[in-house]
Formats: sequence, C-alpha cells, structure tokens
Amino acid sequence: MPMKEDDFADWYLDIVEKAGLSDKRYPIKGMNVWTPYGWKIMRQIDGYIREEFDATDHDEVCFPLLIPETQFAKEKEHIKGFDEEVYWVTHAGKNELDERLVVRPTSETAMYPMFSLWVRSHQDLPLKVYQIVNTFRYETKQTRPFIRVREIHFFESHTCHETCEKAQDQIEEDIQILARIAKKICLPYTLLIRTEWDKFPGAHYTVGIDTSMPNGRTLQMGSIHHYRTNFSVPYDIEYENETGEHLPVHQTTFGMSERLVGALIGVHGDDKGLVMPPGIAPIQAVIIPIISKKSAEEVSAECARILRLLKGAGIRAKLDDRDARPGSKYYDWEIKGVPVRLEVGARDLENGVVSFYRRDTEEKGTISAEDIVPGVRMLLDVISESMMAKANEVQKSRIQDIDSAENIPQDKILRFGWCGCEDCGHKFEDTYGFKILGTPYHPEPYQGSCIICGKPVDKPAYAAHTM
Repeated sequence: MPMKEDDFADWYLDIVEKAGLSDKRYPIKGMNVWTPYGWKIMRQIDGYIREEFDATDHDEVCFPLLIPETQFAKEKEHIKGFDEEVYWVTHAGKNELDERLVVRPTSETAMYPMFSLWVRSHQDLPLKVYQIVNTFRYETKQTRPFIRVREIHFFESHTCHETCEKAQDQIEEDIQILARIAKKICLPYTLLIRTEWDKFPGAHYTVGIDTSMPNGRTLQMGSIHHYRTNFSVPYDIEYENETGEHLPVHQTTFGMSERLVGALIGVHGDDKGLVMPPGIAPIQAVIIPIISKKSAEEVSAECARILRLLKGAGIRAKLDDRDARPGSKYYDWEIKGVPVRLEVGARDLENGVVSFYRRDTEEKGTISAEDIVPGVRMLLDVISESMMAKANEVQKSRIQDIDSAENIPQDKILRFGWCGCEDCGHKFEDTYGFKILGTPYHPEPYQGSCIICGKPVDKPAYAAHTM
C-alpha cells in the first residue's frame, strides 16, 4: 500500500479499492458504481442531512432529471457557467427532439419554473425544499472517485423569501445546519466568500465550504449561495404582498455532494486504511472471537450475547465469526476503518472483561463485560471528539500567513492581504499558480497590505492549490 504522506494520490485510490467503497470499472469514465460499504457510508450522511433539513421545516422533493433548453437558458450567467459541462439529450429513439434537453447539472432551472406556479402570495413564503439526487457534469479533468466524477450524488436545498434580509437569515441557518452535520462526521472546514469570477453562475455571492487534504490542496465539499432576485426575475417567481404589490422573491441554495466521502478518506485515513468517524461508520464495533479448543463454546456464546446487547442498544455492531485467523480479521476491519474492535477470548471470560482496540489511536484496553453497552457508547463518543479535535488542529496547521510573494510555500493554505481588486486577484493567481478561495465569511481580525498592489487592507484572503 502506498504511504499517505509520500504519495497521496495513489494512496487514496488504493484505499478506495481495498476498503470496497467504489468500483470504477463501469464502462463510462467518471460514472462509478457505489459498492455496498461505500453506499452505507453515503446513506448515513444522507440520513443526517434529512434529519437536519426536516427539523428546520424544509420539505423533501424529487424533480425530473431532464430540463428543457429554453428553461435552462433563461439565466444567462447560469447557462454560460455550465455551457461546457452539460450533457444534452437530442433524440428519443430515432426521432430528433424539437427541443434539446439538458441532463441535470444542478436543479435551479428545473425547479424554478415550478416555483413560479407554487408561489402566489406572501402566505406561500418562505418556500423551503430540498432533494437528494444525482447530477451530471462532463468533468474534463482526471476523474477520481468521489472527488471528480461525472455522475454526482448530490444534496441541494432551495428556498424563496420575501426580502433579501430574510434570505440572509436562511444563509445563517444553513451555516448552523452545516456545523451540526460536520460535527457528526468529524470534518473541519472553512467558510470563504468566493471571488466574483469563481462564484456560482447566477449567484449574488457564494460561500465555499473547504477542507484541507494531506497533499496541501483544498477540497470544496459544498457551497451556499445567496441569489437575491437573479433567478426569480427571469423565472417570474413573484408573490403578492399585503398591499397587493407583486414582487420577486429572494432565493438561496445550499449544496453538498459525495465529495464529503472523499474528504473523510483524505482527512482521517492512515497507512492502514480508513479511519471512520463513529457517527457515519456502517459498522461501529466489530466483535472478534479469540477461539481456543477449550473455550470455543463459551467464547462464541459471549460474543453472541454482546452482539445482541449492542444491536439492541442501537449500536451498529457485527460479529466476525469467519473461519479465519484473528490477524487476518484485524487487517480487514482496519482497512474499513471500523472505530472499535472488541475481542473476547478465554482470559477475557475469566476476568469478566471485553478487550477493545481503538482504530483512531490504536489504543487498547478493557471494558467490563457487564457494562459493555455504556462502555462502547462512551468509547464511541470519545473517539468522535478526539477525531474532530485532531482534524481541526491539522487543518489549522496547514494555514500559513504570508506578507510578501517571496518564498511562497507550495503545500500550504495561504492567508494574506488582498485589496479585492480583480486585476490584483488574477495577477496573483496567474503569477503564482494558487487559486484565491476568497475572504472569510465570519470576519477575522487582520491588518496588512495587498500582496500585489500594496494598498492597506483590513481583512485577509485565502488561497490554495485545489483538488
């Protein structure tokens, strides 16, 4: 197996294959098969997303895959931004279609003609919906499972509001939802307002959600957009206010994709394989019987008892009773990143304990057999907190302040002064090969000067090489 720090790209592909997360051998490049273990991880994440958005009064919908070209073309910036990435359907059987159809790259242009029918008065607002579907973009760069694919498992919420201020309140709610989801899946991130030339096509502004990877690059896991009336005007999404005036709604969206799985692999994995956060691990605890001739029956019975107790308590547990050596089983479950390994042998039975192994720290210890459920629960909670804290510290360590363009480190996220001028921004990107990720959504104290023109600035910008 390649070493993570030495060759991240090959290590990543090796882990995806050996852990059984995805199969890239489907005969369309960039459209990979979700294999059972990988799909279970994605479904756990989807479950958290549904919980959060259902709890904040969003309704789940499911829109058609195909979009008429006339609807797709209504927002000019939007079609220009996706023009080179979309798939077109031109025929139905042997018959050429009267109008080309776009295979959904994202769903604004599919949803908003319907929103114009659903929204009539201020009593219909806010309108808050979401869907979890697949989107399709013709990715021209080198494809990589979960990170750069052409069929993308995608979450997107869409909202309509009476005013720009109420739409901004929705952005704040989205950021709180993101924080809760990220905590459950132990992923650190930064919130950066994208540059004008890098924002979502048609947005008023875009907030990128970025995490850092071991090769020094950043990975955008999702984004949040404030549209103002940029879509509601061309799509005629209007409401009648209390005085009878017809006004366009203000809109927001929030999107995340299967890149969350790619981020989990890169942020937490190690040279033995995956390291799964307990919140999304398909198997949270695996039970390994340590069989000897004298204790086989007793050990098997105790393992079965532990399995019943853990499952009954809602812990995702599995008994590995395969006819294989314990060392082989350890290897298999370490690759899959199972948070806790429980071992029961003759000596454990004598002492009334269950031995445990933590995948994240490789720490070993014992839990009283009588307290196995609260003991495993506490262990899973400790692992979650530890993984989140470690990931946050690593992400912070990869950020470096620079005050000049001399000796720029190539493997860091750069924090520096930028005046906000597009000319200075493009000059920085073109000269040094870094992408400006944007400025902090939450203000950070900063006093410095623009790295290009030297003007005084009071907020930093961030830049990085990106995945």
